[in-house]
Amino acid sequence: MPKLSRTKSTAKWATWRWPIQFGFLIAWLDPFLLRLHSACGPVFHCYSCPLATFACPIGVIANFSAIHAVPFAALGVLALVGAIFGSFVCGWACPFGFLQDLLAKIPTPKFALPGWTGWFRYVTLAAFVLIIPYSFGESHPLFFCSLCPAGALEAALPNVVQQAATGQSIVWPSEIKTIIFSAFVIASLFTWRPWCSALCPLGAIYGLMNHFSLMVLRFHPEQCQGCESCRSVCRDGKDAEFRADSSRCVHCLECSRCSALSVETIFTPIAISPTADRAD
Repeated sequence: MPKLSRTKSTAKWATWRWPIQFGFLIAWLDPFLLRLHSACGPVFHCYSCPLATFACPIGVIANFSAIHAVPFAALGVLALVGAIFGSFVCGWACPFGFLQDLLAKIPTPKFALPGWTGWFRYVTLAAFVLIIPYSFGESHPLFFCSLCPAGALEAALPNVVQQAATGQSIVWPSEIKTIIFSAFVIASLFTWRPWCSALCPLGAIYGLMNHFSLMVLRFHPEQCQGCESCRSVCRDGKDAEFRADSSRCVHCLECSRCSALSVETIFTPIAISPTADRAD
């Protein structure tokens, strides 16, 4: 039963997601004091953070858009990583996604965002990362980095603490960035990964790549027992089996505890139902 063994293996991977996320967090937080900001990382992580190892791909794209240039290196990183992993990056390697997972652990009533809210990620990407920077430059108040909640947490907050500790005059983050960050924290207490689900421009890019990435989360209807266990654990709402490799799925793999879903590659043969070859 090769398919069953694959799904059991996938379920084991799901139990390792938290340690793997923590390991990636350490890597992004510059453990060896290497400031490699000329290199672009594949995750959503503010380069202005005192502990950031790499540059943020979205920040790079927005800044290059402001100077009317093409960030070939950043786009190459996203194309390569996305073509292999898709939004596995979001579910397993992104530090901002990990933060939202931690906030979700706080016992509060939870609800799922409607599926249509995922389209706002493309609005964020198009308007605040591309169009506004290109049209008005980085000094515009709606320039993406001026709004980014990751920047508020990873750069503005540490800078305020450092200024206060050293007796300097405190430069507070803008009101709009503070409001967005506060709203993000509150929303994270009541819905799973609100930034990833509804607003993340990097999630929009990786979500599109889910449809042709090398690694895929595949639903096997011939193994479905109708138990609905995948739906009961899916944090993004119901119908988990139809959302495998959709643009909103971050591949947390909780649904893969069901034997009908497994992580495979695009080269893994797809089983054909015995009834599929019958003549009508």
